[in-house]
Amino acid sequence: MSEKRVPPFDYEKEMNRWSHLIKLLSEPEPKIGHTPRNEVWRKNKSKLWHYPAKEKKYEIPLFFVYSLFNKPYILDIAPKSSVIEILTNLGYDVYLLDWGSPGYEDRNLDLDTYIEKYLKIAVKRALRHSGCNEISLVGYCLGGTIASIYASVAEEPIKNLIVATVPIDFGPFVGPDKWAEGFREGHVNINRFVDVYGVIPPQYVEAMFRAIGAPIYFTNYTMLLSRAHDKRYVDKWRRMNKWTLDQVPFAGAAYKQLANDLFKDNKLIKGELMIGNRIADLKNITANLYVVSGSRDNLILEEQSAPIMDLVSSEDKSYQVVEGGHVTLALTGVFAKLVHQWVESRSNPILQKT
Repeated sequence: MSEKRVPPFDYEKEMNRWSHLIKLLSEPEPKIGHTPRNEVWRKNKSKLWHYPAKEKKYEIPLFFVYSLFNKPYILDIAPKSSVIEILTNLGYDVYLLDWGSPGYEDRNLDLDTYIEKYLKIAVKRALRHSGCNEISLVGYCLGGTIASIYASVAEEPIKNLIVATVPIDFGPFVGPDKWAEGFREGHVNINRFVDVYGVIPPQYVEAMFRAIGAPIYFTNYTMLLSRAHDKRYVDKWRRMNKWTLDQVPFAGAAYKQLANDLFKDNKLIKGELMIGNRIADLKNITANLYVVSGSRDNLILEEQSAPIMDLVSSEDKSYQVVEGGHVTLALTGVFAKLVHQWVESRSNPILQKT
């Protein structure tokens, strides 16, 4: 019977590994956002970016809506794995609405304003700029929720609606049950907290995601240490880590609306959410619909996304679960390939001359 022994401690190897890790963490931050773009429109802190197709092959452009919690450069985070770069290389004109970072003076910005005064106008500008009479709306995470709400009240011609890792039903909750119970029963007063700060500081936003993601948040440092010799892995890790820590402030009024109308009262799924003077009823959506969920998403559960399939009036609708976590789809560029596979036949392909 063979004896199980603990492998000997290699002091030199461990010292080299730690030295390499310390060197990596002290290097300048990686460059983010490299795909050529130009500014089409701006309002307050928000900007609408246009990423022209390398060789245009589809008439209908893609319009990306990202979350209010994070910066959207996760969609253009690294060469060869950038969602935006892949799509422009495939022949799509891409537009991205960057919400910007709200200051204290923006504390009264609510979801109504973001949707009616920012997103709606930005879509109109993209339509005018592209010269096309239809658009494909693409929403990621909370950006997918916002895109869906907008699509339910929009008068603009949205041909395709694509949403990924999207919370629609806020009933299921990721995190300690006591948190949800305390908030939904009124033991936690979000309004008072928001009134004190006006705008939710970015460090609080980061702490929220840390709490929900623990212990996964700390596991990635362990993985970095074990794979510090792998340059490709380290490069991805550093880009992801930069984005994770680069949170943005959250406008107080919008946070109240998100917390009370969506998370607490779940008004979107009930057809009770008001945007301006209209009900954001998902059954008003008739655009072609494509929904993507990640099988290992630890932030947005599949049961939070799937209900949209039964709530819209779209005749052409598809739902797909793919291998990956909440951010993996964007970080690896897989989302771009999924979008292309589904939307190419629905984007008015331009016949190429032979």
